Amino acid sequence: MIPISIAMRILAALVGGYALAALFSVATLALPMRPAEAALLGMTGSFLLYTGAVIWVFASRSAGYAWLGLCAVALALLPPAVWVWMGEAA
Repeated sequence: MIPISIAMRILAALVGGYALAALFSVATLALPMRPAEAALLGMTGSFLLYTGAVIWVFASRSAGYAWLGLCAVALALLPPAVWVWMGEAA
């Protein structure tokens, strides 16, 4: 049986890491560059961000701090991602 703290870290690594990678790949489309370059930057950067998120989750003191760190980064990436979703970045 997996302890609940380990299960919460695994969930944070999978779901939170994926969410951060997706937000980052969309947020890069708001950068002032050609869309093809922004997509390539978002795609490669999302792999690095996902890896960093997984490392962060298992290196933090508790699962709560892991979720808090993931949410802080997500809040920073959310405004440019919403700007792209609303169609303002085109």
